[in-house]
Amino acid sequence: MKRGVSAFNVLSVAIGLAFLYLPIVVLVTYSFNGSRLVTVWGGWSLAWYEELLHDRAILEAAWTSLRVAVVSASAATILGTLGAVVLVRVGDFRGRLLFSGMVYAPLVMPEVITGLSLLLLFVALDVDRGFWTIAVAHTTLTMCFVTIVVQARLIGLDQSLEEAAMDLGCPPFKTFLTITLPLIAPAIAAGWMLAFSLSLDDLVIASFTTGPGATTLPIRIYSEVRLGVKPEINAICTIMIAVVALGTIVSSLIAKRDASGHDPLNLAQ
Repeated sequence: MKRGVSAFNVLSVAIGLAFLYLPIVVLVTYSFNGSRLVTVWGGWSLAWYEELLHDRAILEAAWTSLRVAVVSASAATILGTLGAVVLVRVGDFRGRLLFSGMVYAPLVMPEVITGLSLLLLFVALDVDRGFWTIAVAHTTLTMCFVTIVVQARLIGLDQSLEEAAMDLGCPPFKTFLTITLPLIAPAIAAGWMLAFSLSLDDLVIASFTTGPGATTLPIRIYSEVRLGVKPEINAICTIMIAVVALGTIVSSLIAKRDASGHDPLNLAQ
């Protein structure tokens, strides 16, 4: 055994990984269970995935969650990127401390408080709750995460490239579009994927800001699990895990491309 690696360390890591991932492995395995009883193994089967295709309520909730996640992640990426540019490139300005505090507030604010605050805001404005209120709420939640990811990339960016472009007569806005934006594109993509995953997973804030006809998938799953776990729940959760895992892998490859300077996905082609 290598120096500095003890049996206790290996056992601790193994227990930690088992604690984190063993429930997920069990859920994925039982999504292929042929028995209707989720605690009794009845052999391998794809029956519950086929049953899922006929569950209209689950499919509508999944479609709503996907639309909300795409809209909120896109809006959060735009706003978060602009916020990061202001915090890194503008420098000191009046109200900077207040601005940065408002940007980072959702990071430390309990989701119950955020959800309740947004609910009171929508009620005060007499806004009908539904798809767009959830999208606005998720944008508020995820924008700060995008800001942090893009800000970290901007801090490490060599400003001499931007300065050289402006010295040659390129306007600041065009410099941002042609020089800065391509250089921070991997961070922007990673921020979008993170915002998408957080929106797809959210239950608390969505439950405060939803309305009739806008039930997201986590809310649907929670409402059905309260009456007992159905095999279809295991199937839809497995699909969600696969989507999030795929997004994580793509995000990691993009980050690797940004760090190493070559393109493992051939994205430049």
